[in-house]
Parts: sequence; structure tokens; C-alpha cells
Amino acid sequence: QVQLVESGGGLVQPGGSLKLSCAASGIIFRIYSMSWYRQAPGKQRELVAGITSGGSTNYATSVKGRFTISRDNAKNTVYLQMNSLKPEDTAVYYCAAGAAGVAGPYDYWGQGTQVTVSS
Repeated sequence: QVQLVESGGGLVQPGGSLKLSCAASGIIFRIYSMSWYRQAPGKQRELVAGITSGGSTNYATSVKGRFTISRDNAKNTVYLQMNSLKPEDTAVYYCAAGAAGVAGPYDYWGQGTQVTVSS
């Protein structure tokens, strides 16, 4: 049974930081591309950042320079370090695993973790 379990979300003030984690089980993690998506209320889900099995990364323009995606294949975990958070970063953040690469399609999704940026 494949599971992707996100953690690390919460309430943070503007300008603050959070680090999200996504622990995978039931897949050969090292061969999968991993991505973080987010969905704000009333908006479509959007790609935030992706990392290939080889470690290449890509970011949405809105988060470039503030967010960093990384992976630890020994721990079957992908991370999203979020710095200089803004209210517009408020959303449910989902991790996804895809064998076809960061462009998708994605085979597996986590349940999501809420990030709220507010003073």
C-alpha cells in the first residue's frame, strides 16, 4: 500500500518560515520524481516545486528564491523549506510522486497539510 504523509504545516506570521515533510512508503522512492502542489480556497491547484530522481529542481515563479525543495532517499522523504512566507502562500500543500517525471502525470498524492500565513 502506497502512502505519502505530509507534515509540518501550521500557522505562521508573514516573513516567517516553515519546513514541510512528506514521508513515502510502498514505493521505490529513489526512482520517483516528487513535487509539492498547493491549493488555496477558490483557486486551482498549482505546482509549487518539483525534484527529479536525479535531484534537478524547478519552482513556480511566485516562490523562486524563497522556497527550497530537497529529498533524502535514505529516509524516503521530500522536504519543502519555505522562507519569507506571505499571506498569499496560504493553502493546503500536497506532495505527489510520479514515475514519469516532474511534468507528470502523478501516480500518488498525499492527504495535504494546511499552511496559514497570517498576523
